[in-house]
Amino acid sequence: MADLRSEFIGIKSPNPFWLASAPPTDKEYNVRRAFEAGWGGVVWKTLGSEGPPVVNVNGPRYGAIYGADRRLLGLNNIELITDRPLEVNLREIKSVKRDYPDRALIVSLMVPCDEDSWKAILARVEETEADGVELNFGCPHGMAERGMGSAVGQVPEYIEMVTRWVKQHSRMPCIVKLTPNISDIRGPARAAKAGGADAVSLINTINSITSVDLDDFAPEPTIDGKGTHGGYCGPAVKPIALNMVAEIARDRDTAGLPISGIGGVTTWRDAAEFMTLGAGNVQVCTAAMTYGFKVVQEMISGLSEYMDRKGFTNTSELVGRAVPNVTDWQYLNLNYVTKAEIVQEDCIKCGRCFAACEDTSHQAIAMSEDRVFTVKDEECVACNLCVEVCPVECIEMKQMAKGSVDPRTGETVGDYANWTTHPNNPSATAAE
Repeated sequence: MADLRSEFIGIKSPNPFWLASAPPTDKEYNVRRAFEAGWGGVVWKTLGSEGPPVVNVNGPRYGAIYGADRRLLGLNNIELITDRPLEVNLREIKSVKRDYPDRALIVSLMVPCDEDSWKAILARVEETEADGVELNFGCPHGMAERGMGSAVGQVPEYIEMVTRWVKQHSRMPCIVKLTPNISDIRGPARAAKAGGADAVSLINTINSITSVDLDDFAPEPTIDGKGTHGGYCGPAVKPIALNMVAEIARDRDTAGLPISGIGGVTTWRDAAEFMTLGAGNVQVCTAAMTYGFKVVQEMISGLSEYMDRKGFTNTSELVGRAVPNVTDWQYLNLNYVTKAEIVQEDCIKCGRCFAACEDTSHQAIAMSEDRVFTVKDEECVACNLCVEVCPVECIEMKQMAKGSVDPRTGETVGDYANWTTHPNNPSATAAE
């Protein structure tokens, strides 16, 4: 049986599934329910320093994007950090950690960008005996307008400076949560590492407006006729998150920096993909908000079964396994040639592949009078659009054997641009 026990920057938990800092981790009641459901850890919803109170809106806080079956694909939220008193949160954190010593409990923090504010709140968090802190440098709405959140996360110098303060004034492990609202995620990650961060977590939410009410002409959610940008999360952001995690994992300047992966994790498979790209664990929010806390039980059983099937005994064996296979376009093998092939016995003759290819691609699929669809190899460029639009998965991409002739180009497969000595070939470059 696979061992799902996780140790991330010295913090132990029974599995690598943590709840992210968000509404589900706002209070003791929620967190206790989460731990009873099986979550390995939580990041407590972001605490702020004592001062001007945080006041959330009393109207709608979420906007959504749905699939055709009304499955939630993306969630836009305009909720701020906790509006509950700091003293109450700290007392509840201490109580939960006392009763669940085997679970990871991280405290998310966001205070003004001055050393004294950070020093003061860190001392109070340490008294709770929490396992670590996560610096919220990613929130794109509300707090950013006050010079916090993503306003800090978009400036590497600020990230490094604040991280140094935290490491100087605290014994706790420090995770820096990065904003995706930036052109190159590697800069902030490098700054976090330079400041002494023990790990980074990403991605935080993406700046967004999900929809507009076409009667009131205001962004949704609408508060008294007005709307604002919010933070976008959920399954729709997963591809963006995977890419950013991979960018940090394969960057020379951040290689070895532990990563907590966030962004659209809904199933065990999502979690496994993040881990193969370098994440030591994952954090989840939208899936719990959509399906409830017990969604973690499917994640636990699914990941365990997958690891058994692959022969992995510990989650650490999975972490980073895909990173060596992430490369730049220029290093892709131009001698690898495939063609689409339709499995006729599985085809339902819907014609979606034909319509997509004929209208928008390479006119490589023929349709007979009795609606039998076949691939024209001499026109197929192997783009695999037909595979992606097929509703029953009856189209496969078949690799052409080396030495055969590509009917589209007339070239011998395996000789394209003399690949063995082509400068795009990393093996050839290394040999030189």
